[in-house]
Amino acid sequence: MSRSVAIIGTRGYPSYYGGFETAVRRLAPYLAQQGWDVTVYGRRGTTVDDDPDLDPRVIRRITGGVETKSLSTLSYGFTATLDAARRKPDVALVLNCANGFWLPSLKQRGIPTVVNVDGIEWDRAKWGAAAKKVFHQGAVWTARYADRIIYDAAEIETRWRDEFGRDGDVIPYGGDVPPDYPVEPGLTHRGYALLVARFVPENTVPEFIEAARHIARTRDVVIVGSSGYGGPIDDAVAALTRSNARVRWFGHVSDDQRLHSLWQHAGAYFHGHSVGGTNPALVQAMACGAPVVARDTVFNREVLDGAGLLVTPDPHDIAATVLALMDDPDRQRSLSERAQRRAEAAYSWESVHAAYERSLLAAISERRSLFAGAGRA
Repeated sequence: MSRSVAIIGTRGYPSYYGGFETAVRRLAPYLAQQGWDVTVYGRRGTTVDDDPDLDPRVIRRITGGVETKSLSTLSYGFTATLDAARRKPDVALVLNCANGFWLPSLKQRGIPTVVNVDGIEWDRAKWGAAAKKVFHQGAVWTARYADRIIYDAAEIETRWRDEFGRDGDVIPYGGDVPPDYPVEPGLTHRGYALLVARFVPENTVPEFIEAARHIARTRDVVIVGSSGYGGPIDDAVAALTRSNARVRWFGHVSDDQRLHSLWQHAGAYFHGHSVGGTNPALVQAMACGAPVVARDTVFNREVLDGAGLLVTPDPHDIAATVLALMDDPDRQRSLSERAQRRAEAAYSWESVHAAYERSLLAAISERRSLFAGAGRA
């Protein structure tokens, strides 16, 4: 029997913007292959409509919203939820706890919900006090109304259990080992330091910029990412590239092959994310065999499990560790191999997809059991 799922909370399918978009780009076709009727809600102008990997079985629905940094998630989540409530799928997969405010609308229609809460958004430095309060209250509503909750790291589940009293399913992001790609023109294998990140303070981008000034005296530096809205970090990176020919800024890279090549050939990949759970960029970098230097957090420790070097968020510590690694080919090779083995063992997309499907099926089954029990009562 065919089952239907509505996926709410991303920019759409297929999109290359962030972690949720990457997950949906892989999960939606998988569910369709398993016989699900899959609808992914999105925003106008944010998908790659000529993507050769686009699965025509996935239904794409566009709803309206307010395209600003603080209101986009809430507004697009609201309109998508209203549309899904009217269409009444068997289950809704909702991404981002900010959309917890809209869960009662689905509950009233008898639609079970599975919510991936993302990271601890109210700890992120990029949000002001009002936005942090909204995210925290959205988490309160998610804890109250979600049928099942997905955490992308065990440490995120621990935080939610302590603060909101909710256990859930721990399902990380995935990463596949890609084929070998040629090195980016103008670069050399293991000859450059790499940063891939959205330009927000909690990703340690300002500190890496300072570290890059020292690294670039002797080594090439490649920076991938942007804020998406412009701002002081983008300006600082632009100024750095103008002042030092060894620093290259590629902006946002949506071409997986190019991004995977950059990770494969990096001499050191710096991962500075501090408040998320299992970060998809880190997992894919490991799958590509990048020698990792990561900011020391409980989340990065959990994901790496010894397959990378850990540093403080200090420019001098970052620069010294990156340069020492780039001067040690044997250590580069060892870390590359360990990271790839770790990714293959713990973060395959196949296991991630299967875990999502189990969670969706469990939500449907639990809701039906609840209604059946209420009917007998």
